[in-house]
Amino acid sequence: MIGIALGGGVWYQGATGAFAGRGWRFGTSLQRAGRGVGMVGMRLRLVVSLVGAAVLAAAGSASAAPGWTGAANATVHPGVRTMTNSAQCTANFVFRGGSKVYLGQAAHCATTGDTSQTNGCTSPSLPLGTQVQIAGASRPGVLVYSSWLAMQAARETDANACAHNDFALVELDASDLGRVNPSIPFWGGPSGLNTEGLRQGEAVATYGSSLGGGTGVVNAKQGTAQDDTDGGWNHTIVTSTPGIPGDSGSAVLDSAGRAVGVLSTLNLSGGGSNGAGDLSRELAYLRTHSSLRNVSLVTGTEHFRGSQALW
Repeated sequence: MIGIALGGGVWYQGATGAFAGRGWRFGTSLQRAGRGVGMVGMRLRLVVSLVGAAVLAAAGSASAAPGWTGAANATVHPGVRTMTNSAQCTANFVFRGGSKVYLGQAAHCATTGDTSQTNGCTSPSLPLGTQVQIAGASRPGVLVYSSWLAMQAARETDANACAHNDFALVELDASDLGRVNPSIPFWGGPSGLNTEGLRQGEAVATYGSSLGGGTGVVNAKQGTAQDDTDGGWNHTIVTSTPGIPGDSGSAVLDSAGRAVGVLSTLNLSGGGSNGAGDLSRELAYLRTHSSLRNVSLVTGTEHFRGSQALW
């Protein structure tokens, strides 16, 4: 078991969560954390090298509509913990399609494989329709999209997509829609969707729930972009403390507060950095390979305040 020192960061007090504190395991080879009660469903993989490339992608976002509960009173929002068959992850953004509202999480949160299985095109997963417990919600959500299952159904052969397309949608129960606000804790936003990628050295903002111990406290962090790799599917970022198991699926914002990625991997080489799957590509894949073609990112009701907060 590897101990990861934690320090720094800024704390945001959000809505209280429904889960008790849980331990986590982390291995020493390319793998996800183990499954089972008290374990974290986390893909955060160990990688040792990066290759550079950046490609543009297209997708869209929906303006936050009237009717969202106020950010201060919302119990369901980006950053809440999700639990899929005892695997703990962190919700990233709020999405909407017609009258349906969704939380995003990492696809690997629903894995049924062992910790060495990280390829989304071959790794097993729980089926669509699986219930997902959501901290702050009164009823479970339902897994309605998994990029892993979509790639397997499409017999995807793009190695970059197989490695980094790690995105899922959990549909919220209608009884919980009055509990939702789409704003990012502490930071505000998202202000839209980034489709250009990140510039090297660009400021980024992210957060995680691994340190909250089920209390609803979210660890907000600033950092910088290191590289875009694997045809633009992956953004490598370095933050004040790296995301660890339990933070999987967390949102990453660019310097303008736009949604750019979904936290997926941990790179221990070079002092610790994280990889985030490119959200615009993940949404484009969803629209092409599922019936959820009208799903869009919801922008926050709270203005992005990154420059006022930490930079």
